[in-house]
Amino acid sequence: MSTEISVNSPANGGQKPGFGRALYEWVADWGRIVIESVIALGDFSIFCWRMISWMVSRLPQRETIFPNLYQVGVLSLPVVALTGTFIGMVLAVQSYFQFSQLNLETRLGAVINMTLVRELGPVLAATMLAGRVGSAMAAELGTMRVTEQIDALAAMGANPIQYLVVPRFLACLLMIPTLTVMADFMGVAGGYFYSTLVYDIDRHYYWSNSASFVGWFDIFTGIFKSLFFGAAIAMVSCYQGFHCAPGAEGVGKAATTSFVYSFVMILVLDLFLGIWLDKVYFLLFPQGVTLF
Repeated sequence: MSTEISVNSPANGGQKPGFGRALYEWVADWGRIVIESVIALGDFSIFCWRMISWMVSRLPQRETIFPNLYQVGVLSLPVVALTGTFIGMVLAVQSYFQFSQLNLETRLGAVINMTLVRELGPVLAATMLAGRVGSAMAAELGTMRVTEQIDALAAMGANPIQYLVVPRFLACLLMIPTLTVMADFMGVAGGYFYSTLVYDIDRHYYWSNSASFVGWFDIFTGIFKSLFFGAAIAMVSCYQGFHCAPGAEGVGKAATTSFVYSFVMILVLDLFLGIWLDKVYFLLFPQGVTLF
């Protein structure tokens, strides 16, 4: 007769060891998260590869690309312009107090314009694009998945990725530089008018100091970053829409998840692209470069 006592036997009080059970559940939960993340990453990579393959092999027709360009670019201009204007003013308000204590008020234009063209302009334009366009694309494609419209396209011989995803990707990729330039321009204008009209900063020194610190490479940095932001937004949003869970709850979750993941991707890309572009800048221009 075996003398072993089970952990659930009456001799043991019918209780499982607390620490061992908690450790087992903790390891199991993290293992499940890791496995699901690897599967999702592989699925997302395959989805992106299929999209790029269709984009390279066959560009979308004019009838499919133009409505997406209008939806992504033209309809996003007002909100991007308004956001850029107020961000420029906010930078002027927040920076003036510290600069005035150091008697550097005339340098206010340099810090406002540098911050806008390098960081806030592209990041804010991408955030507005993710909130307004990315969520809409995920919800639209998710609704098409739930109502089996995507399956109907495939049944009729049309590739859903080539017909639905590629035009949206190209629209985000092509229009986000324009939105970034708009955000930069309106932010610079907002900061300038607020600094000169409210704080009475000399206009000549405002612009001369800006020209001394803001260079063409800084403007290029913001536009270059925006291309990666637009590509990430389109890929994440379309992927979430294509893999939407059934029902209205699944569509809402896809729209929310697309914005959250897109915003995280924007911040991660901004960090690594900023580090890389700074190294390129110091390699190409060790003495610095100015706008004029």
